Amino acid sequence: MLRILLALAMTIVSFASLAQEDVIAALEEGGNVLLIRHARAPGTGDPDNFVIDDCSTQRNLSEEGRRQAAALGDRLRTNGIEVSEVLSSRWCRALDTARLAFGDDAVIPFAPLDSFFGDRSRRDSQTEAVRERIAAFGGPGTLVMVTHQVNVTALTDIVPREGEAVVLEPSARGFQVIDRVAFD
Repeated sequence: MLRILLALAMTIVSFASLAQEDVIAALEEGGNVLLIRHARAPGTGDPDNFVIDDCSTQRNLSEEGRRQAAALGDRLRTNGIEVSEVLSSRWCRALDTARLAFGDDAVIPFAPLDSFFGDRSRRDSQTEAVRERIAAFGGPGTLVMVTHQVNVTALTDIVPREGEAVVLEPSARGFQVIDRVAFD
């Protein structure tokens, strides 16, 4: 019985690795979008005294999150994935994720990627602006967007873990979800 369970576990690991490699191959082709939930930042939402330009008032990346963000960038570089543009929410945890992965100079703050966790009235307009930006992307390389769980879920119905990404293929209708990928 133990042998069967071990064999099953090994098969599951193999399939997971194969799926990850297929996603990486899709990114290598270019023309796709990598929609990333920011790396590990303990807690939920933001404190009552949240100020967008003051990171000391926000939920921030943990040390684990900082390592996770750096690993994301390393994995893409190791696989030779060309990143043509990096857009990020203006929240510090998203900006830090993007900067640790891709470098300070590569990151462009993009307000439609900002969290609407505390203000759902912005959900539809922000989601539509992001959908339009995704649909307009045709390459070369990969468009990276770093955002928050609520934004990813509004776009894709997927609830990603921190540091997890959803790979999207732009289309005339907006996009198709290719798969999910974790970089830690």
